[in-house]
Amino acid sequence: MGTIRFSSRDLPAAPPTSNPSSSIPTKTTSSSITETVNGSHEFKIGGYSLSKGMGVGKYIASDTFYIGGYAWAIYFYPDGKSPEDNATYVSLFIALASEGTDVRALFELSLMDQSGKERHKVHSHFGRALESGPYTLKYRGSMWGYKRFYRRNQLETSDYLKDDTLLVRCCVGVVKSHTEGPKTYTISVPPSNIGQHFGKLLDSGKGTDVNFEVDGETFASHKIVLAARSPVFRAQLFGPMKDQNTQCIKVEDMEAPVFKVSNCGVVQDICGAIHKCTCGFISQGTAPILILTHSELNVYGAWMYNANGVCNIGAKAMEYRDGRGKVNRLACTNITCSSLMFGCLQALIHFMYWDALPDVEELVGLNSKWVSTLMAQHLLAAADRYALERLRLLCEARLCEDVSINTVATTLALAEQHQCIQLKSVCLKFIALPENLKDVMQTDGFEYLKESCPSVITELLQYVAKNGERSVITCTHGNDTLDSDMNGRRVKQRIH
Repeated sequence: MGTIRFSSRDLPAAPPTSNPSSSIPTKTTSSSITETVNGSHEFKIGGYSLSKGMGVGKYIASDTFYIGGYAWAIYFYPDGKSPEDNATYVSLFIALASEGTDVRALFELSLMDQSGKERHKVHSHFGRALESGPYTLKYRGSMWGYKRFYRRNQLETSDYLKDDTLLVRCCVGVVKSHTEGPKTYTISVPPSNIGQHFGKLLDSGKGTDVNFEVDGETFASHKIVLAARSPVFRAQLFGPMKDQNTQCIKVEDMEAPVFKVSNCGVVQDICGAIHKCTCGFISQGTAPILILTHSELNVYGAWMYNANGVCNIGAKAMEYRDGRGKVNRLACTNITCSSLMFGCLQALIHFMYWDALPDVEELVGLNSKWVSTLMAQHLLAAADRYALERLRLLCEARLCEDVSINTVATTLALAEQHQCIQLKSVCLKFIALPENLKDVMQTDGFEYLKESCPSVITELLQYVAKNGERSVITCTHGNDTLDSDMNGRRVKQRIH
């Protein structure tokens, strides 16, 4: 792309006038921009052996294709284009197939290697300096190419010919020029706010026509918005195999397998004791989350169970015995797995309207990094299920920032299950650190990781080995000692 600029400084001075104010020079600029409009076309030539003998100058033409406002076609000559070559070569050309005068363009003709080795035979204008500039086609039917593109006897024993078929690729870059003058206006265009409009529509509840239900709790939405954002919802709500009841959709399997097996993982309480998450957890302000087992809850009697065995708060405060035997009293906030699923559903729908992640603290009523990580894990699995790629990447980025001892194993399992390459790499490097490895291996999430993703354990061992090699190198350099020579200068001793 070339740019030529002209300004009033390059023009002859205007004749003097009697008006003094008109003698003040006015500076203006314009730009001439020259660039290429690029495109490509693949031409498959089947039954090559049957085309031989059709005669010198006889060709097989591709369908016409359009690039840069012009029609083009590829011409392949099995017996060559020139009689003097006596059918020794095949010929290949690109031709202008529409009306045009002095059409300037760059070309590339490639005979594709079909063995997978990518040793293509390429003749190209692109990527190199041209002494005479782009090639000019004078009129319709003008061609560019090679009479002696390739020897026939070599072609017929090469990897370019597979199953009696050739594959030709042509790239065309049509040269276009235009001039841009100075703008005579300054209009400030605000950023798009379509997400705010859709978000306000969701908040208003007007026109909703579908309800999602999670353990008795419902959330209203609009079918048309869900279908526009997610191909999965589009099939579920409007496809030929749509659900029978599209007025109310029960969500029972939004969790990934890792959550079903590990019951949301394990965490440490404020005194460092480990508690398994078998029913729910509590928090106090910004203190670390405490997860209690069924037995502990029964002992202290602070939680009650409904007919389905779901834990619910049974008191405004709770006493528990920590790892040092001390009895502590905490204000309780109950978040069960089902309420997390409902919060995840709300976050998913919020994103589909607003195109942004919601405030997790507002959704679940807790200000905790652990809960934020847990929600991001659930959302990543849900985003993958409903084909929301941007949401999946947002969750992957957030989880990369929030790697911790208690969550990294389940996060790694999710990264493996949902092909999150960068998140997987971050988790592997974190676990492989000597100061983290032992603690991570003691978590329930790591047990699940070993059972469900054995190949990841192999990769983890490779990371650990690399860290070990670096440690050995560091220790080796650390054994180098400094001594002094007879003149008092510091010298490094050799270690034999």
